[in-house]
Amino acid sequence: MVTNDVKYIGVNDHKIDLFEGQYIVPNGMAYNSYIILDEKVAVMDSVDANFKDEWLENIKSVLGDKSPDYLIVQHMEPDHSANVHEFALAYPEAVIVATDRAFVMMNKFFGTDYADRRIVVKDSDTLSLGKHNLTFCLAPMVHWPEVMMTYDATDKILFSADGFGKFGALDIEEDWACEARRYYFGIVGKYGAQVQAVLKKAANLDIQIICPLHGPVLKENLPYYLDLYNTWSSYGVESEGTLICYTSVYGNTKKAVELLADELKANGCPKVVINDLARCDMAEAVEDAFRYGKIILATTTYNGDIFPFMRNFIHDLTERGYRNRKIGIVENGTWAPVVKNKITKMFENSKDLTFADTIVTIHSALNDESREQIKNLAKEMV
Repeated sequence: MVTNDVKYIGVNDHKIDLFEGQYIVPNGMAYNSYIILDEKVAVMDSVDANFKDEWLENIKSVLGDKSPDYLIVQHMEPDHSANVHEFALAYPEAVIVATDRAFVMMNKFFGTDYADRRIVVKDSDTLSLGKHNLTFCLAPMVHWPEVMMTYDATDKILFSADGFGKFGALDIEEDWACEARRYYFGIVGKYGAQVQAVLKKAANLDIQIICPLHGPVLKENLPYYLDLYNTWSSYGVESEGTLICYTSVYGNTKKAVELLADELKANGCPKVVINDLARCDMAEAVEDAFRYGKIILATTTYNGDIFPFMRNFIHDLTERGYRNRKIGIVENGTWAPVVKNKITKMFENSKDLTFADTIVTIHSALNDESREQIKNLAKEMV
């Protein structure tokens, strides 16, 4: 139960191994759906296709033989909208409420846009259920173009679509920020400007509860979650420290990274985090890159280019609008190291980045010269 009038009817998914076909979810996923009980009854979103029967049974367990009046579709991604048509068949008198773009997508997914039983809403439109008055807040590109959020002025609830979501099923207890951060930068991170626009709208609302489409309902210490979202979406620095991401073929670059970490700590770096890009969860490495204000990229020349894991990692960063950070570079190449130039080229369209003056260049293995460069780079990156 969310409030006396708002009930949770979502599901937990422990069968999924990769969310969106790419993100490891060892603790599964939650697909959230809610019912608002009033003179008119509104269902907020559906769930993944694999849970059609469980979701429809959840609705019935709350309503019995009563039929809902509305299905409000905030987001058309199939983990939330797959059962819109099943709902429409089960409750033929119910009206579908969504944005115009959402109805265009419904036609693509289901072959119908429900023209005879729909309400198309625009930004700031309202819908009265009785004592519950809903206001719709369009949130395009957070993170699809049809997305909207819904504010219930009676219970002061923001139904936030994918905003404030996280990886993990609801029957697993885990730190919210870790998996919410990985979720945000993996899925929403490219759209920081759009998230900032929604946060400005939300600042004018009296929000006491946030009901996302993934993760737990948030009722306490809401400024904590709002502040994190503001930091993330403005590409601010959340934690002081230096991240080192590296690849190493025969272990020499790894040795350089270990020495560099020791030097950073000796120079007073508050936290040093190391990710081996060939072995870590890449989404966690991306999360760390946006969490800390300084990053050191250490990698080898490979086929006249950057080692593949590092190249893919940098692409993930630039695709998500990586900015407002300081970058150090450690390059290794036996006969023709090219990493420095290749890395700076990959970041050429990124904003507000600074590069350390010291470049560590290793020719196969560490020597006195490259060790001295590591000491100098550590001093720069503290």
